Parts: sequence; structure tokens; C-alpha cells
Amino acid sequence: MTGGGSSTRRPAAVARSRGRPSEASEPDPGARRAAAAAAQRRGRGNPGPLRLMDVRPRTLAYFVVASFALVSVTFVVYTGGWWEEVEGEGAATLRKVMRSVTPLPAPRMMDLPQFQNNHKESLYWGTYRPNVYLGIRARTPLSLIAGLMWIGLKNGQYFLRHVCQDSDELRTFGWTAHNGRDYGRQVLVDHGLFLTTSFLKEKGESSGYGGDWAVRLDANNERGSVLLASGLHEEIGGWELYLRSEDNLEIHRAGFKSMSMHNLSDLVQQAVATNAMQSGNLNLPDITEDSSNIMVYQVSIKSPAQIDIVFLSGSASKSPVIEERISKLTGPMLSDRLETKQKEFEERYDQIFNVNNKVDSKELSVGRAALSSLLGGVGYFYGQSKIALPKGFTQKNGDKYISYWPAALYTAVPSRSFFPRGFLWDEGFHQRWDVHISMDIIGHWLDLLNSDGWIPREQILGAEALSKVPEEFVLQYPSNGNPPTLFLAIRDLASGIHAQQFSDEEAEKISSFLERAYIRLNAWFQWFNSTQSGKYEGTFYWHGRDNITTKELNPKTLTSGLDDYPRASHPNDEERHVDLRCWMLLATNCICSIAEFLKMDSALEKDYYKMSNQLSDFGTLNKLHLDDTIGAYFDYGNHTEKVRMRWFDVKDNNNMRREFLRGTLQAPQLQLVPHVGYVSLFPFMMGTIPPESWVLEKQLNLISNTSILWTDYGLRSLSRTSSIYMKRNTEHDPPYWRGAIWINMNYMVLSALHHYAHKDGPYSGRAKELYDKLRSNLIRNIVQNYDATGFFWENYDQKDKGKGKGARSFTGWTSLIVLIMAESYPTLHR
Repeated sequence: MTGGGSSTRRPAAVARSRGRPSEASEPDPGARRAAAAAAQRRGRGNPGPLRLMDVRPRTLAYFVVASFALVSVTFVVYTGGWWEEVEGEGAATLRKVMRSVTPLPAPRMMDLPQFQNNHKESLYWGTYRPNVYLGIRARTPLSLIAGLMWIGLKNGQYFLRHVCQDSDELRTFGWTAHNGRDYGRQVLVDHGLFLTTSFLKEKGESSGYGGDWAVRLDANNERGSVLLASGLHEEIGGWELYLRSEDNLEIHRAGFKSMSMHNLSDLVQQAVATNAMQSGNLNLPDITEDSSNIMVYQVSIKSPAQIDIVFLSGSASKSPVIEERISKLTGPMLSDRLETKQKEFEERYDQIFNVNNKVDSKELSVGRAALSSLLGGVGYFYGQSKIALPKGFTQKNGDKYISYWPAALYTAVPSRSFFPRGFLWDEGFHQRWDVHISMDIIGHWLDLLNSDGWIPREQILGAEALSKVPEEFVLQYPSNGNPPTLFLAIRDLASGIHAQQFSDEEAEKISSFLERAYIRLNAWFQWFNSTQSGKYEGTFYWHGRDNITTKELNPKTLTSGLDDYPRASHPNDEERHVDLRCWMLLATNCICSIAEFLKMDSALEKDYYKMSNQLSDFGTLNKLHLDDTIGAYFDYGNHTEKVRMRWFDVKDNNNMRREFLRGTLQAPQLQLVPHVGYVSLFPFMMGTIPPESWVLEKQLNLISNTSILWTDYGLRSLSRTSSIYMKRNTEHDPPYWRGAIWINMNYMVLSALHHYAHKDGPYSGRAKELYDKLRSNLIRNIVQNYDATGFFWENYDQKDKGKGKGARSFTGWTSLIVLIMAESYPTLHR
């Protein structure tokens, strides 16, 4: 059967008028995870089981192709409006609000010539919908979109699979090979069903913009090609979608009219269930709605079977080369091309990471899977962030937010099933495979800087991304920062040029990139320096902690990225956070490196050198943050250890109710906050401790002590001796960074151990010994978990034999295991 879809442009939607704004406190990640799981259970992103009569389905796969018109949005530049009625402090606040949604007035990164022409076209198509099991789209707001669904059987009930979610309980899913550009291979095991999806892209002489692509579905012998759909698209011209298989197939279809894809599972499930009740057949009804822009094709097969689906761009159905182009991307020729691409991927992996003599064959394959899952989780998003309005302001329509300008984001995601969107502090750990892709991703992030130099730390762009986030967690707060880990990747670009690690062509493009990025990095740094500074010069703290709550054992510091890691018990402006001081040092060192490379010598660069020297001053660091007795670095603030969570009887009008609240048993006082953990190690992780210092020996002792941080599976996030170790923060908020093993911080510790092992000093041998043991423990545990579960995990349990915890299919910074295997670490010093 055949079906067609076409795209008709509509006028861009005009932004709604703005009213008076309001603010709420930002929710915590523990509650975020619970609410997200609850939302999935309620059916948001999870349509539930199919309620069917007596039907006997074969393996059913659905391939979806859709076009959208209502995606373009207009950004309104505000020159007058509802805020003019407000005077005094209110008017000043509202002017600040408008700045928060105004782009930084600087040349855009993505306008650089190196991101145009061949580069842009080469990345046009991709598996850029990481939130679904297989989703293909172009890097353009008005893209044709394609994806895969199938019906799975679980506990005697049929379920529609489409959106990645842990509740599906697939035995495994993820890319085992992916080069980030034109090839990928993914394995999905849904109880008794084994599916393999392969993706291939190429540009031929007759291809339209972006080239052609093919998907192979192996459900684990000749038939002519079937034209499924065709249409016209402004960017790629005519297009056609074909299916070819040697197996006996049954094809059904349905056409829907919808302005978004996030409700597609519901539409398909309803159509299948309705037709099943009417006919007894588990088929799509072969009915197309008027003006359909989504076509769903159901392919019924008996496994084992193989299906090839081919998308041809720039095509005309009567062209004599169409059949030749189809043949190249199907059957034996596709098999040969996929095999060649697999070999090329493995050879490039070996060339870049050079791990053949460092790991065994099982570890090698797990490393490739980790990298592939990271690259296969790179997505393209387009939309507007929702920015929380200040306390006391609400729009006339009741909205408590104002919209950012419409923007695109090309980014990796931490987890396709649980966090399928961009996270700022995660992204700095996601680089190091393809320098051109890295610059493209970093450039997209830097283009999100507003006129104050702030970047929203969590990017929820477009209806699909929004559908995976409970409403209460959507708003972004322009007063809140996030660790500027992009400086890790940017610093490596500058250092790589100095070390002549790049070709002349790459070095030239990196130079142009760094020159364009400099003004944006300066604005970003200045935002941190002006908004996150402490009470005294050279001190910093993460602003935004709740200083009046009695509902948390220790008020969280979400902005730090370490969420519930214990800080001062009673937040105030006297706080000093040692991790933020270290991030600021990294940023100044990075900007200084760029200035050196670009031969910049203005007053601004001199200020950066001065600040870098101040922040790296060992004596000042020790005076502000060191406990001389145990040789550990700590935060400073208004703190007491005598706090407990307990039940209180609270009178509410004439009724009594019980609340789980914090009781302070001893008045807090200004002091170092005595909790050894990841924060304590930041000066060590950043290499700021001289290699001959006695403090370094103390740090190595803390790391290696099994009663404090050391386990056989990696370093725990908080010492077993801490009063808050593995303690809940609220009744419903389990510990998160209070003991679990996190790979990003272990990677940074390994980087420091590697650094000190190669520095002359009395402790180099000890550092080398701990480095080898920690590296071996991390590799062994992640490989064992992947082998046992088929997944990379968000964090690992330091009590239960290193078992994976949190979000499974966490292929963001857990993929750092590749760099750990390769012994490839960031450059932290000028």
C-alpha cells in the first residue's frame, strides 16, 4: 500500500501578550524523579496496555513519517507593553526580566562559516529524536520526522512501544555502534522479541539536500520495493519513502492530523484498539484523516525477518535512477555498506582511544557501546524555554513565566528514557569523539546566552521534550547557575592546538571558533562573578538555597549539580563554596589560555591573569577552606550538626496535623562544614595542591580510607562518617549525592591522580598506586553491570556490590568510562 504526506507552511505564530509575573521555589531532583515516574504511570508518555478482544498478532512494527507546519515561532522584541504601568522597584525588576529573555548582543557561534555548507548538510539528517526508540529527523525546525513503534507482549498484555521509558522494562536498548554522523546500529530486547535497527546515510549525485538514508529492521526471502509515501519539502525538494523486504509482509496504514508528535502513541493505540474491537484484527484501519500530516505504516511479520526502509531526497518518481538508488540502500548492497561502516567505526574508535593494550575484549566492546549510546543520544531540539517570573509577578493570563526566544539546540542527553533533553553541566563531560561535532554542540549552547551572560541550565525545548517533564519542573530561574563544565571541553580545544594534536584545517577552524566564543565566555564568566560572588573578595557560593525551609534536613544546592550534598545547615550570605571557587579557577585558566593563543593583551586579559593567580593561590585557598587537622577542604557557613528530622503536631485552624520537619537542637555558628566527600576533593581534582605539599598526602589518605570514601566499585560521594551519610532529606526524598558512586566525579579524581602520579614529588608513587586501583575498580564494575543488565546507570550503589542505581540507560557522563579506559583526561592547567 502507498500513502503520501505533504507539508504546507502556515504563518508563524505570534507570541502572546505578557501580563504580570510570579515565582515559586525550584523543585528538587528526588521529587522530580518521583513526579516524572508518577506522570508516566498516569499515562503521560505511557499509553498503558492495549485493551483487546481475542486477537492473535504476529510481530507488529509501525514506521511513522510526519511533516509539520506549525513549528515556526516569532520572537517579539519588547519595546513597550504591560510593564509600563509599573513604577519604581517594580519597573526595575521588570526591565531585568526582559533582559533575561533577550539574546546576548554578540555574533552567533552557529553563524561561523565552518558550520555552514558541507558541515551543515552532512549533519542534516540523523537519529536526533533520542526520546524514542528509533527517531529520525533533520536539524531544522520544520523537519520531516520518522520513527519506529512496535507492539510488545508483557504479562499477557499487549503494549505499544515508541517513547523510551524505563517502565517498558526492555531487557536492553541502546546503540552498540554509532559514529555520530551517518551510521548506527542499535539492539533492543523486549522480553522475547529481539530487534536490531541499523541506520545509514549517504549523499549521491541525484540526492537532494542532506542526502538519502536507510533504516534496516531485523526481527531476529524477493519482493519488489513498495512506495509508502512521497511529498515535497522546501529544503530537500521531492522525497519518497520505500519499503523492501524478501519476507512475506502485511502492510496497513493510518493517517492523522496533528501539530505535534508527543501524543502519537495515543493516536496509534486508539486506532489499533478501535479497529481490533470492530474487526478482531490487530491492524491499523487503513483510513486517512483529511489533511493528514502523519502517516503510520504497520508492517506485520513473522520473525525472523528483515525490512529495509529507504528515504530518498531530491527524487521524482519517474526518474530512471530511482531503482538504482533503492538497490544501493537495500538488500545485499545495504548489508555490505553496513558491514563496511561497522569496520570503519571500530577502526576509528581504536585510532582515537587506543585502548587495545589497556583493556580486554569484553571491556573494549562495552566501551564502544558506551560511546555509541552517547552519540546515539545526541538530539536536535527547537523551542522556547520558560523563564520563571520574580516573586509577586504574574501575567494577566495567569502564567508565572515568560518565554525565552525561539532557539535550536543540538546536544547529547543524559538519559533517553528519563532525561531526554539538554543539561548544561552534563554537556561538558560529553565531548572528545569528533572535534567538529563538539564545536557544533558547544556553539549551540553558547548561543543560548542571554544579555546578562546566563544560560538556562535545563533545556526543555519543543512539545516532545515538554511531554516528558512534569509541569512543576519546567520553569528555569535566571538567578540560578550550574557548573560551567563546558570550559573543560573548550580548554581541551585550546590545549590541543598548542600540543599540535589537530590537522592544520582543524586548527584553523578551532581558532575561529575560540575567537568567536571569547566574548560569550567572557559574558558567561562575568555573570558568575557578579551573581555568585560571596561576601568577601575572592569567595563564591551557589545562590538560590532556601534559607527559611524547615522541611529539609539540609537545604539542597541544586545549582551546584550536586543537589542534596550537605552544605551549611542554615544558608546565608556568609557561605563560601569550595567547588564553585574551583570552577571559577578553571574558567579563568581557560579564558587565559584562549587569550594567550589569540595573542590578546588588553586590560580585560590582564584582569583574568590577576584573578587566575588569586584563585590559584594555595595559601588563600587553605585559609578559606582547609581543615588543618585532617587535611580536608570544606565549605564555610552558618552551620550546626545538631539538626534532626522528626514528626511535629501542627495546628491548622482548628485541626491538628502531623508534619515531618527539621528541628535545630543547637544554634548554628559560622564554621567550616565538616562533611568529607566530593566537594572536599575539588582542589585536588583541579590540581591546585602543590605536588610536594603535606596536604596532598592527606588527600590521598582520605581517598584511600574505606571508612571514608574508598570502595571496591569507585569513590562514594559522601563519607560514611558524615552525619548525613545516606540520610533522607525529607520524608519522600531519598539520598542522592549522599553516598552513591557517580562516574563524573570519579573521572575527575582519576584525572588528578594521573596528574600527580606524573609529577615529581614524594607522593607520586602513592598517587600511581591509587590511580591503578581506582581505574580498575571503575572499569570492572561498569562492565559487570552492563553485562548483567544491558544498561549504563546514573550512579552505582556503594553498599550493594556496586549495583547500578537511579535512571538506567544513563548514557551521559557514565560514558566517561571510555575515557577512563583510554586514560584520556582533561587539561586543567595553564
